[in-house]
Amino acid sequence: MSTILEDLEYRGLLFQITDRDELEKLLAKQSVSLYVGFDPTADSLHIGSLIPILTLRRFQLAGHKPIAVVGGATGLIGDPSGRKSERTLNAPDVVQGWTEKIKRQLSAFIDFETEENPGIVVNNLDWSAPMTVIEFLRDIGKNFSVNTMLSRESVAARLESGISFTEFSYMLLQSNDFLELFRRHDCVLQIGGSDQWGNIVGGIDLIRRVAGAQAYGLTVPLVTKSDGTKFGKTESGAVWLDADKTSPYQFYQFWLNTGDDDVVRFLKYFTFLSREQIEELAHEVETNPGARKAQRVLAEEVTTLVHGKAETHRAIHLSNVLFSGDIEGLTVSELEDVFQGVPSTVVTSDHQRDIVSLLLTSGACPSKRQAREDITSGAISVNGYKVGDVERIFSSADMIGGQYLVIRRGKKKYFLLKFQ
Repeated sequence: MSTILEDLEYRGLLFQITDRDELEKLLAKQSVSLYVGFDPTADSLHIGSLIPILTLRRFQLAGHKPIAVVGGATGLIGDPSGRKSERTLNAPDVVQGWTEKIKRQLSAFIDFETEENPGIVVNNLDWSAPMTVIEFLRDIGKNFSVNTMLSRESVAARLESGISFTEFSYMLLQSNDFLELFRRHDCVLQIGGSDQWGNIVGGIDLIRRVAGAQAYGLTVPLVTKSDGTKFGKTESGAVWLDADKTSPYQFYQFWLNTGDDDVVRFLKYFTFLSREQIEELAHEVETNPGARKAQRVLAEEVTTLVHGKAETHRAIHLSNVLFSGDIEGLTVSELEDVFQGVPSTVVTSDHQRDIVSLLLTSGACPSKRQAREDITSGAISVNGYKVGDVERIFSSADMIGGQYLVIRRGKKKYFLLKFQ
């Protein structure tokens, strides 16, 4: 069996690490407490947070004790890492509400019931809020060199455009989190994205100076796509873990649409499949890419991790419905979910409900002549049924929920009409 660090290395998840040999010995000898921090900058985490979340879970499965820190304090300040300008400071009650939502989201990935190494979720506001400014400056700030802080990438990248003292102090707050977790939970390992390296090293130095103890840091890579486009973004925006912001169907479709150049890497990053299973799927990508088996496995595995088996099965069913064109049994909410992003038109007039006019209104056909040709050739379906009559007129009784017509031209082109 490979060690946890060897497994992370195979998966491409080991980006930076301090004292690897010593950490590997420690992990092999005992159950270690480790943490990842998540700042509440919105009311949900997005898929960019999945790698550190799942890394916590990998460590727990390997026998270690995971701590998820929700940044009720650091979320009020703003992390300068990866930004060109200052964050907008959110109101304390807003951040508190987001903190509670994110704590519930994290609870889906960490096992709190296991007797040997139960995980915990904590809020760094619990120890940051009681600290006075004088205590913060004397007990924490005194241990940091401004020269060293200026050299950290997260700060150095902002010097030209400007950085406030508030965001400049973020590193001290995060470092204090590591120290507090060391004191309260014997936490000796912090994990974060590669943009957190300077903050992690700051915490390690603080523990060494204040407690005279050894701590460790490990970063995972920030995810990029091979085609240069930003990972985790779609035409409609970010892909969220909250089902109310990104539906399980949309979530499933995001992973299903992964390109061949990325799918094996994402299987390593985002699933718990074994090395043998991943290598088998990699072979499928090389020898039979058209089957897209690796993409289907990736979509099913990640959607199940985030939304559960029932929602994954529903997402697969809706995908099959879209592929087959058999949409008659869809509810209005399912139809709106499945056809989000499809060219859509709102129809407010009761006139011109004949099929030719509807093809022109929807944009499915550019002219009446083309519309008639497509109808007579059998290329047009409405709500899953072939339309061969160029004189066909539709009423509300023909519509899904009394308001929707889905036009399908050929095998893959869909157009949505909503009648008001």
